[in-house]
Amino acid sequence: MLQMLLDSPLMRLDAFDYHLPPEQIAQRPLDRRDASRLLELPQTEGSPSDHLFADLPNLLRGDELIVLNNTRVIPARLFGRREGVHSQPPSRTTRQEHLTGKVEVFLTRQMDSQTWEALVRPGRKMQTGERVLFGEGELEAEVISRGELGLRTLRFVSRDTCGVSEHLERLGHVPLPPYIHRTDEAADRERYQTVFAKRPGAVAAPTAGLHFTAEILEMIRARGAEICELTLDVGLGTFQPVHTETLEDHVMHSESYEIPVQTAQRIAEARAAGRTILAIGTTVVRALEAAALRAAESSSSELLLPGRADARLFIYPGFHFRVVDALLTNFHLPRSTLLALVCAFAGRENVLAAYNHAVQAGYRFYSYGDCMLIRG
Repeated sequence: MLQMLLDSPLMRLDAFDYHLPPEQIAQRPLDRRDASRLLELPQTEGSPSDHLFADLPNLLRGDELIVLNNTRVIPARLFGRREGVHSQPPSRTTRQEHLTGKVEVFLTRQMDSQTWEALVRPGRKMQTGERVLFGEGELEAEVISRGELGLRTLRFVSRDTCGVSEHLERLGHVPLPPYIHRTDEAADRERYQTVFAKRPGAVAAPTAGLHFTAEILEMIRARGAEICELTLDVGLGTFQPVHTETLEDHVMHSESYEIPVQTAQRIAEARAAGRTILAIGTTVVRALEAAALRAAESSSSELLLPGRADARLFIYPGFHFRVVDALLTNFHLPRSTLLALVCAFAGRENVLAAYNHAVQAGYRFYSYGDCMLIRG
């Protein structure tokens, strides 16, 4: 597969562009999750058709294996104040400056119970050893290292009887994407979370799952389809902008995922039976295809390897899909790795034509927007 990609012409980023009126970027969720619209698109060629998400159970054949990402979004955006360098107590004048210096911390990946990778703003001024206080000082973080892509590694310490995770949950804000031009609200804690979210660790929602309700899931099961789960902690790897002119030069940040043994077995059985494997969201695609690539590279007889691993996989046109047959996904930003993944799955011209249809038909875009079902 790698040689095939190397032999193919370089793919320019501007080939994954489209025009979107700003007013079609959804700023808030609909009152009902399943009231969103659904654009059905044939995977190879054919005209898209318009539906409501509530129609999804009736659009299924009834023998699909549906794979969900059960990651739970944490309140990953924190606001604190600078407290100075741990090893060198600041002077009175400098201390006053630090106490009034505001800092925004965006958690990106958990290293252990007290340590996180994070983006820090203003980042250039934050040196190794510097501390940040949150709330009334009950939570403290120290910068212990500097990394690539502007990342810092922070070690958090609780200054009272509560644990670090409790403080993060209480003091943190919902990490709404930058194209949502408002501050987070109390309602976002529930709506920027899937109804099947279980395992905390994501800093962004697996947005294709936001449309599901408990009732829709029951209707899908009643239809005859099976549902299984995996976990991919959505982080920078999914949403990091592409700054290179060609896709091949972009380097993906890794994201942790875990595929239970039972999920891997059910996927293998479904594939052997010729059933459709429907991925709910690009994060599920990335986890499944990374696990399948690991299996192929290790000469395993299994379709994909279960367990926990890191996904650095960048999927763009030319990629060979080993697991996923159908995809439910939201609409993605122009020139993004997510749009490149969808184009790899259903063809660039096919997908961009569908996006143009969605724009003309007034669909709502991005995280709180509508979705698209792609299948053969």
